[in-house]
Amino acid sequence: MRVLIACECSGIVRRAFAALGHDAWSCDLMPAEDRSNRHIVGDVRDLLHEGWDLLAVMHPPCTRLANSGVRWLKEPPTNAPDEATEAEKSAWSVLGRDARLAIMWRLLDEGAALFSDCWNAPIPRIAVENPVMHKHAKARIRGYEPFAQSVQPWQFGTDEAGPDNVKKRTCLWLRGLPKLKPTGTLDGSTARDEIHRAAPGPNRKSDRSRFFPGLAAAMASQWGGFADEVTGRATA
Repeated sequence: MRVLIACECSGIVRRAFAALGHDAWSCDLMPAEDRSNRHIVGDVRDLLHEGWDLLAVMHPPCTRLANSGVRWLKEPPTNAPDEATEAEKSAWSVLGRDARLAIMWRLLDEGAALFSDCWNAPIPRIAVENPVMHKHAKARIRGYEPFAQSVQPWQFGTDEAGPDNVKKRTCLWLRGLPKLKPTGTLDGSTARDEIHRAAPGPNRKSDRSRFFPGLAAAMASQWGGFADEVTGRATA
């Protein structure tokens, strides 16, 4: 299959699909951390009409859509959000409440537009990962449907000390794909809470959005295998 992994610069999900023989590419506004030549730097929306068999949007900018951030639509944050323009960040301290709120609502519109464009892309199999959304985000997404399932990374881990044995609820919106079946041996009792407790700093956002190898492997195996079965192709 031709697989596009959107909003990913780590290469974790791309490599999982590539390991099973799929023609997998990643795309992000940032360069690939592994310097792969199978990574495209740019806006994923410029690539959606290029004949992909599967689109997996794994780390979309979701802060403005997430239920945990809905409070900022009523009272803007003291510090400028990461998604604001450099000019907005520079002026944030002198902006009034209404001006800050206008920026927060604009960022919500932009986030919802990205989700909508990916969710409604002309691709037969689509998976989009995102936290639980608030009502304002849902109202802005074209053809919105409730998420199909939520999973935890530890459900796909086998090593208590491994990278998958952590707590992070991951919601999946699925079209043309089955729900994932857990592949791990852990029960969650030893799962670490390091993501939610991540210390403030320049790498906090990227560290909190980093994906998990066990979960990525399950996606590649189950979704890739399902698509091959449906189309009558055999995975290399």
